[in-house]
Amino acid sequence: NDEVLYNELKDYLRQIAPSKVSIVKLYNTRVPIFEKYGIERQIKTAFGRTVSMPKGAYLVIEHTEALHVIDVNSGNRSNKANSQADTALEVNMIAASEIARQLQLRDMGGIIVVDFIDMHSADHRQKLYEHLKEEMKLHNRTKHKILPPSKFGLVQITRQRVRPEMVIKTKEENPNKDGEVEAPITLVEKIENHLDRIAPEAPKRMLLHVHPFIAAYLKKGMPSIQQKWFFKHKKWIKIIPRDAYQYLEYHFLDSDDNEIR
Repeated sequence: NDEVLYNELKDYLRQIAPSKVSIVKLYNTRVPIFEKYGIERQIKTAFGRTVSMPKGAYLVIEHTEALHVIDVNSGNRSNKANSQADTALEVNMIAASEIARQLQLRDMGGIIVVDFIDMHSADHRQKLYEHLKEEMKLHNRTKHKILPPSKFGLVQITRQRVRPEMVIKTKEENPNKDGEVEAPITLVEKIENHLDRIAPEAPKRMLLHVHPFIAAYLKKGMPSIQQKWFFKHKKWIKIIPRDAYQYLEYHFLDSDDNEIR
């Protein structure tokens, strides 16, 4: 999405691999490239507080100054396992594989405490311990040490970090300092008042950039709010969801990307 870099890459490929020049494409769509291909959403999901796993189980990952804590949850799911003990073992084995992957992905270092689902069987605890060690060897080439699970399901891991700590914003700032956020219907009323004011002088084609939650609300139903606007103003407003927008943020633009106020 950078024309200067695009030309530099093509010039470089002409020198070392002329046959590959055609694979370099310039992205010049008005929606940012990370939003277009869902990369920003995937990054936030990958580094978020919760991590979904197969069969409805999930992890909750918390960070403190002293250590990292990972909680294993079975979630609400039906399971055909023979007993509660087998169910706990199954979820813990799935979680162990995902935890090893997450430690590598996030490069979590220092002390990591994992709260697995309680297992009263010593054989099950040993099986989990061996499985976790194998998964850690597979996913983590850095120095690490794993202590056997306690009877309460706690496992302590120490791991050496190899990259600088990565902090990725995965939460929205609350736009209202009083701790409450406007419901979509009240925000839509504000957008409609804005549209009523600008519609008479606005071009036939307009773009409305909004947070994805608001975009979904405007498009749902038959007729949708978007369609009602068309019937009322005889102008089609194209709604573009923007992952980078805050919840209450919106902008009307014309076809040349100029804001309509």
